[in-house]
Amino acid sequence: MVDYLRTLLNARLAQMEERGASAVEYGLLIAGIAALIVVAVFALGPVVKEAFTETCTTVAAKTSGPSTCSS
Repeated sequence: MVDYLRTLLNARLAQMEERGASAVEYGLLIAGIAALIVVAVFALGPVVKEAFTETCTTVAAKTSGPSTCSS
């Protein structure tokens, strides 16, 4: 009977250890995705800003109103 309870306890402890490992793996995955997003924003930020600036300048040149484009 004691061996059965010991086996049952060891099985539950092993299951809890797997949950902890899964949580760490998910945390690392989320951190990696966040780092990738930060790199993409910093790499593509100037390109996107330039595209919006060109669009604003073109629209302002076609209209007769005051230019509201800011850099």
